[in-house]
Amino acid sequence: MALTLLSHEVSDLCIGKPPLRCLSAVTATVADAIAALKSSDEPFLSVWSCNHDETNDDNNKCECECECECVGKICMADVICYLTKHDNKALSLSSVLEASVSVLLPKSSSIVVYVQSSCKLIEAIDLITGGAQDLIVPIQTKPNTKRRQTRNAVVSLTATTTTTIHKNSRQFCWITQEDIIRFLLDSISVFSPLPSLSISDLGVINSTHAILSVDYYSSASSAVTAISSAIADNISVAVVDGECDGEDPRAVLIGEISPMTLACCDESAAAAVATLSAGDLMTYIDGSGPPESLVRVVRNRLEEKGLVGLISLVDSLSGSSGSSSSDEEAPAGRAKSYGRSVSSAARMARKSVAIVCNRRSSLMAVMIQAIAHRVSYVWVVDEDGCLVGMVTFVDILKLFREFLDDQN
Repeated sequence: MALTLLSHEVSDLCIGKPPLRCLSAVTATVADAIAALKSSDEPFLSVWSCNHDETNDDNNKCECECECECVGKICMADVICYLTKHDNKALSLSSVLEASVSVLLPKSSSIVVYVQSSCKLIEAIDLITGGAQDLIVPIQTKPNTKRRQTRNAVVSLTATTTTTIHKNSRQFCWITQEDIIRFLLDSISVFSPLPSLSISDLGVINSTHAILSVDYYSSASSAVTAISSAIADNISVAVVDGECDGEDPRAVLIGEISPMTLACCDESAAAAVATLSAGDLMTYIDGSGPPESLVRVVRNRLEEKGLVGLISLVDSLSGSSGSSSSDEEAPAGRAKSYGRSVSSAARMARKSVAIVCNRRSSLMAVMIQAIAHRVSYVWVVDEDGCLVGMVTFVDILKLFREFLDDQN
């Protein structure tokens, strides 16, 4: 069974995957990225080194002389962190939005790694446990399929993103940590008895990532660096409060500020990050819209701090969204405009309630819990609700990799 599992290639995980929509690192701006993300129903977009402005409009085929290379991925959470960091009196909103999309990319280029479709599954696991979030894989489509996809491609008003056909008529998809975990679940018996053992006995709690946290009453802006790190590590920022007792200084887990939750917002959430506490930010970004009382608080604090760029941003979005007839009706007491259109899968992550387990939870239970909530981690708490740590997909993949090594 183990040999059969190891013989699989990443192409087996690409079946049914749509081609990536691409932004050009050469020509796209932050404003272009915002428009592209808001027109997409997926939370992430890929950024490529090639110049898509040189694309033939008849077939969306990249004709750059250079080799196309994916240099990273972005989501609305990246935009929100960027806007929060760069709103000041010295810079106008237009200058901030006209910056290159490359300012949104993480410093590490190893988050997205290119592999051939013939790459073995075991090699893919090694890349993920080595720090990659996503694997870029070439996919082959029939010519008539390419033309049909081209006609149906969504292109922003600023010509930023398309389903691009790269050199040699290639398109790409990406394989995520979740894709690999789901694939391994189909052969979970191979790893027996690991799935039935507790995460404490297996030693997978806190085995990979340091815990990122912010106090419930601290300013949300103080967590921007932690949020950026959470995006890079595919995890979340814990919102904690107080201590369980005088002898044990661990804090109670209240909730989380999840990059995936922020990715379901529009760029105006930057105003909330800049003005609210971490606890209030959880309320602001959770559910179907922020309470109107918090919206007023955000506006008042923006004016008090003189954050004219964010004021202009909020005003422009309020003006453009107020006349839209397609917006869903917001619940009573909640603002109508705040989020963006995303897929149902991404929307499942649009909650600030932390997904938790305990030390005695089985590995199988934790895996299913994470997949069911479309997250790549589960927080671990004790009987008093104090934060013990977390278990991530990377932790689990490392455990499985070591198990397969021992079987050989």
